[in-house]
Amino acid sequence: MAEASLGRAVGAATAALSISIISYFVFFSDRSKLNRWKKTSLNQETNGGKIRRGLVGAIGNTPLIRINSLSDATGCEILGKAEFLNPGGSVKDRVAVKIIEEALENGDLVEGGVVTEGSAGSTAISLATVAPAFGCTCHVVIPDDAAIEKSQILEALGAVVERVRPVSITHRDHFVNVAKRRALEANIAKVDATVQINGHVSHKGHSDETSTINSRGGYFADQFENLANYRAHYDWTGPEIWKQTKGKIDAFVAAAGTGGTIAGVSRFLKEKNKSIKCFLIDPPGSGLFNKVTRGVMYTKEEAEGKRLKNPFDTITEGIGINRITKNFMMAELDGAYHGTDQEAVEMSRFLLRNDGLFVGSSSAMNCVGVVRVARALGPGHTIVTILCDSGMRHLSKFFNDQYLAEHGLTPTATGLEFLFLP
Repeated sequence: MAEASLGRAVGAATAALSISIISYFVFFSDRSKLNRWKKTSLNQETNGGKIRRGLVGAIGNTPLIRINSLSDATGCEILGKAEFLNPGGSVKDRVAVKIIEEALENGDLVEGGVVTEGSAGSTAISLATVAPAFGCTCHVVIPDDAAIEKSQILEALGAVVERVRPVSITHRDHFVNVAKRRALEANIAKVDATVQINGHVSHKGHSDETSTINSRGGYFADQFENLANYRAHYDWTGPEIWKQTKGKIDAFVAAAGTGGTIAGVSRFLKEKNKSIKCFLIDPPGSGLFNKVTRGVMYTKEEAEGKRLKNPFDTITEGIGINRITKNFMMAELDGAYHGTDQEAVEMSRFLLRNDGLFVGSSSAMNCVGVVRVARALGPGHTIVTILCDSGMRHLSKFFNDQYLAEHGLTPTATGLEFLFLP
C-alpha cells in the first residue's frame, strides 16, 4: 500500500515536472518568436562597445562623413550620411524595417507571410534582405529598365522577381499596381497554400507561365503612400543627424522618389530649429521642382500636351516622380533645385577621384544639390545630404562607359566646372 502511494506520488511529481518543463519551453519559445523582430532593446552594451543583435539591430547609426573635396571647394562643411553602409546597402533598409515592424504589430502581416512591393531597386533589395529576419518572404515587381544587377541581387536574396515594362502609374500594369495585386492574390489563397503568380519574368529574359510562392497571406508594403516610410526617417534618420551634428546644421538637401527621406528628415530638423533650411534637388523628368517652386506639377507647355511620352528619360534611378505622395506631403521645404544627368555622372566620378566615394546615381544627384545650396548660402555653413547607396548596383548603366557614350553622357570634367555651366 505504501509502495503504491509512493509510486503515485512519484508519478504525479514526474508529470508535474514534465508539464512545467514543457510550459517553460513553450512560453519562452513563443516569447522569442514575438520578440525577435522587435527593434527596441535589440542591442546590448558591453565593455567593448555595442553588440548588434541580428541583422535588424545592425541597421542605422551610419556615420556622417565630411566630404572633403566639396567642403574645400565651397568653404562649407559638407556632410554625407553614409547610408550605403547599412547591411542591405542603402537608406531603404530603415524603411523596410519600419514597414514590416508596423505591419506585424498591427496584424496586417504575420510570420510566414509574403511582403510585396513595386520598386526600382533599393527598397526591393532592402525588403528582400530584411524580410527573412522577420520570418517572411518577399515578392518584388520591378520595371525592366532598371539596372539588371538589381534583379540579380534580388533573386540571389531569394525574392520572387517580376520585371514589367515601364508605364504610367494610372496603368493597371504599372509595377506598383502589379505589386498591390500580388498581395491581394496571396491573401485570397488559403493559409500555407501555394500562391500562383502569373507572368513572372526572370533576369535571364524568359517568361514563365507561372511562378509559385508559399504564403500565409500577403502584405503590400506600398512605400510611396505608406507613412511608415516617413516615420522611419522622422523617428530614426533625422534624430541621428541632429545628434551627430550636435544641432549645428544650417541646411539639408536631398532628392525625392517616395518622398519619405526628405519628408521625415526635414520635418524633424525644422521642429528642432526652424532656421534650418531644407531643399529638394530634382532630376530630369520629375515634376517636384515645379510643385515646390510654383505650386504646380507641370509647366504651361507641358499642360498643353507637349510633355514627353517618357518623362523619366533620366539615368538616375529611384528619384523623381510626377505625383505627390502621402510621404512627400509631410515634407517642409524652403526651395528646390534642378539637377541634370550630366551633372550626376560627373559628380560621381569627381567624388571617386577625390574622396574615394563610390556612390550611386541618387547619391551623386544629392551631392549636386549640396553644391547648389552651398553656393546659395555662401561659405561657413554646415550642409547635410544622404549618400543613399553605392555604385555597386549601378554598374550596367550609370558606371557603364558604353551606355553613357550612347546617351551622350561621357564624363569629361576634371574638376567641378560642370556645375558652373548655364
